[in-house]
Amino acid sequence: MKRKPCVSGQFYPASQKELLETIRSLCKKEEVKKKVKGVILPHAGYIFSGKVAGLTLSKVTIPQRVILIGPNHTGRGEVFSLWEGDDWITPLGEVKIDQELKNLLLKNSNILKLDSLAHEFEHCLEVILPFLQYFNPQIKLTPIVIGGGTPNEWEELAKSLFKSVRELEEEVLLIASSDFSHYEPDVTARKKDDLAIQAILRLDKTEFFKKVIQEDMTICGYMPIIVLLNYCELCGCKSAELVSYMTSADVTGDRDSVVGYAGIIFY
Repeated sequence: MKRKPCVSGQFYPASQKELLETIRSLCKKEEVKKKVKGVILPHAGYIFSGKVAGLTLSKVTIPQRVILIGPNHTGRGEVFSLWEGDDWITPLGEVKIDQELKNLLLKNSNILKLDSLAHEFEHCLEVILPFLQYFNPQIKLTPIVIGGGTPNEWEELAKSLFKSVRELEEEVLLIASSDFSHYEPDVTARKKDDLAIQAILRLDKTEFFKKVIQEDMTICGYMPIIVLLNYCELCGCKSAELVSYMTSADVTGDRDSVVGYAGIIFY
């Protein structure tokens, strides 16, 4: 069972040629690349958040193995859903599922469940994939969608990810897919997002979660971000860098109701 695109031609071009040209225009050609443990990337249509994704990944060395974790927007499937099928298809070709890492995760995690429903119509991982293919066509993918849970379960998932990666003894990149504030005035969105981003840059998972709750933030992927922060702590990450931030107002000019996008790397 292969996973076919559900938002090609909507969030990004369906034509291979046009998609490559679009991604190329959103990335920075001459950029010093870093080996990083984790990345936060947005998942909106390329016209809105593609520049943030492109600028961020332009600074990252993409290894062969990538774990993508994103939020469940559809409400379908398991709470902690690990894709159960075969390769993922995009206009740039097929991406192999990392069966070795997938099996390790199933062995090491008590909460991940094999599932296809949570992924079938979910866009949050799909829109990131062509960027990864652009930088490394040989990637192997481990797709995970989260639709709930508790701080303890998010920490448990991070531990199982860390243990599985350590057993592989190979470089693995963990990407948390998330947009930031949704449908608030631009000034409000930027203020809230800055509070969240500053906590993330301090690698403070507790403060980040506290701000999300206290400020009633609409960060759709805050759960994947908390998993990432836990994972980076286990990996011994010492630094986080905000590569790019913008809101949809930077594209549309409409500052009454915006969505925020951030690209952050961890090393």
